[in-house]
Amino acid sequence: MIEITRSEMQQNILIGLVVLIMLGALWFLYDKTQAVDLSEQNEVMDLLNQVKDTDSRWDTEVQRARIDLYSQDAPFVRADSGDKALRDITRFAGLTSSKVLRTGLPELRSAIQRKSDLVQMFIAENRSNKAVLHELVKSATEINSQIQVKKSVPDHSLVLGQMNEIAAQYFLHGMPGQRTGLQEALAQLDTLQITGEERTRIEKAVQTLLEQVPVELDHFAQLEKLSTGPRLINLTLSFNNELEQMLQEKERYRVYLIYYASALLILLMYAGARLRTANQTLEHRVDERTRELSAALQHLKESELQLIQSEKMSSLGQMVAGVAHEINTPLAYVKNSLGQVSEQLPGIGNALEHCDKLLEFLEAGNDPEGLSREFQKAAEQLGMLKQQHVIQELSGLVKDGLFGTGQVSEIVGNLKNFSRLDRSKVSHSNLNESLGNTLLLAKHLLKSVTVNKNFGEIPDITCAPSQINQVFLNLITNAVQAMPEERGSITLTSRKEGEGVAVDVEDDGSGIPPEVMSKIFDPFFTTKEIGKGTGLGLSISYKIIQEHGGKISVESKPGHGTKFTVWLPLTPPAEANLES
Repeated sequence: MIEITRSEMQQNILIGLVVLIMLGALWFLYDKTQAVDLSEQNEVMDLLNQVKDTDSRWDTEVQRARIDLYSQDAPFVRADSGDKALRDITRFAGLTSSKVLRTGLPELRSAIQRKSDLVQMFIAENRSNKAVLHELVKSATEINSQIQVKKSVPDHSLVLGQMNEIAAQYFLHGMPGQRTGLQEALAQLDTLQITGEERTRIEKAVQTLLEQVPVELDHFAQLEKLSTGPRLINLTLSFNNELEQMLQEKERYRVYLIYYASALLILLMYAGARLRTANQTLEHRVDERTRELSAALQHLKESELQLIQSEKMSSLGQMVAGVAHEINTPLAYVKNSLGQVSEQLPGIGNALEHCDKLLEFLEAGNDPEGLSREFQKAAEQLGMLKQQHVIQELSGLVKDGLFGTGQVSEIVGNLKNFSRLDRSKVSHSNLNESLGNTLLLAKHLLKSVTVNKNFGEIPDITCAPSQINQVFLNLITNAVQAMPEERGSITLTSRKEGEGVAVDVEDDGSGIPPEVMSKIFDPFFTTKEIGKGTGLGLSISYKIIQEHGGKISVESKPGHGTKFTVWLPLTPPAEANLES
């Protein structure tokens, strides 16, 4: 055996830690020298230019909408045209490794979002106010046309025209004097004798302008003050400075990496020389260790085979008396049949003797009296045989004898298969047949037990039949021994389950206590009396099922019985430890 001392173990651990530290340092330097991805810089610059362009177009269109009185339906820049820029800003803020961008982009996004909201409100208010102004001008024009048709006082047209002009100037500038003039013009309507729906529309339009124009002008003033230009410039400069510092740092680490890699190369050359020397010693130690492990494994396999065979022999020893009785019964059939056959042989012999003499007289043809006499005797003998139904009786006796010898042959064959010293031949087998063979071997144990067979239609499986029979025999024997005075019932159920076949062995015995349930598959563990069990049956059964790629499980309720379930695949997995 090769033993590793405590100092060698500590030395190996120390060497491992040093190697890990050196590799960690190499990876750290390598990571620090990775090339900078300039695609991020280009994408950031495109993003900032996009934001700047959107901001400029917003400012231009807002100015044009403010001074153009007659472009109510002019195509404004969409207030949501910065949505893509906002999405890109949000994405960069969450993914970028740049501290400058992580700090500046959220602020820029907040400013763009605020301006987008103001532009939306301004557009809505501008269009609404223009519509009101146009409605006022339209109403005043209609009233003025009616006055000219009626040839009323010319002062009416002058007042209405002055109201339109003051309303337009108030919309553009919103000065206090213009607001006062618009209010006075509205008051002069009382002197013009204008009533009805026209008067209501004009008053409503003027009141709306007086209320909404200050709000629109306030939003316009906020938009004039809200500019992202300086913020964009500062963010661009800060990002460029950060990128330049990153490039300088990577160049410095690249120099460190060159020196460190050179030192590691020299160290590796020295370690390689040491490893060549250590490798030769290690090969000798590995060869020695391999030989020891191979010998131990071979010994373990031989011990395992001996244990399995010992358990088989133990089970066979317990069945000897019962099997002997099962063989004696068919042997009695054979003996009785042969005795009765021997009793009938003299009569058949006499009949044949007279028939031979009759044939001789017939052949000679010169003794009529002798021929008549022998014919009479042969007829009497044959009549007696027919009257006693000798041929039918002999046929039944032969069938009984053949049946008895068949039973003996079946029992001996099952015993032979069960007690094979090899690992059992692998073949296709039907578990219903395996259960039937096992019941035949255990027949002497089941004299006071009711066996319920619920055999389903199941496919053949690939297995070692002798080993599977051993498992079933062990489970049935345990079930019988678990019953009070070995009286009760056993239910055997087979069925197809998934990609395999399942078999239940259920009894109504005393059950398994919960405190020992976890130990029942342990080698040499048994709750039976001394001399009635080796403690290997369930352990070997568990190993056999496991080697076939199957599963064995147990359910038990003290006082009500136990159910073992064996599941086997249709074909064992490739790693299954079976020999053919």
